[in-house]
Amino acid sequence: MQVKQKNTIKRIVDVFLTVVLLCLMAYQVTGEALHEWLGIGMTALVIVHQILNAKWYGALLKGKYNALRILKTAVNLLLLLSFAVTALCGIAMSGHAVPFLYGMLPVSFARQFHLSLSHWSFVLMGLHLGIHIPVMTAKTADKKRSIMMAALGIIAATGLFFFLKNGIYNYLFFRVPFAFFDFEKAAALVFLENILILLFFAFTGTVLASVFKNKKTKKE
Repeated sequence: MQVKQKNTIKRIVDVFLTVVLLCLMAYQVTGEALHEWLGIGMTALVIVHQILNAKWYGALLKGKYNALRILKTAVNLLLLLSFAVTALCGIAMSGHAVPFLYGMLPVSFARQFHLSLSHWSFVLMGLHLGIHIPVMTAKTADKKRSIMMAALGIIAATGLFFFLKNGIYNYLFFRVPFAFFDFEKAAALVFLENILILLFFAFTGTVLASVFKNKKTKKE
């Protein structure tokens, strides 16, 4: 497979991963059965993503590690771990997609870790996307890039507001045993809030990557 074609496939898989993740985070919109099947689809996409990035894993123990590479590696590995635990715990609670695996883990344990790690997956996915933005915009004129970052920063501030308002930090740190969903909220608003929150972490990832990249350049 040609490099250009492989990179195109990677981008398509990344887009699907992001869209499916946003749907998974909108449980009150999809309902339980569809949520489970989306989870199965997400697991399949993650596996495909890892296969496409096999070369990256092969290079993990090679070369030098600067701050930027450490950041990228840590986020990628933590994201993979959080996806894996979320999927495993989700399967252990399945009543629709794979009901024959229900109870493979203690349900109380699976519920608590599925709740927390799914939100960590969401946060880390945002960081993962943001870390790649500086590379994607490297050829963009400085003035245009600055305007883009300023606009993203304003949007990110709104995302931070909803992150705090919806109490997502409580899920991240095991402070509550169950998720609290507003089933009266319009579907469009649910998705909009989740997109804004994801963009907040994407902006955070972009800033971190830019700072670490500048440190690398100065050292060189």
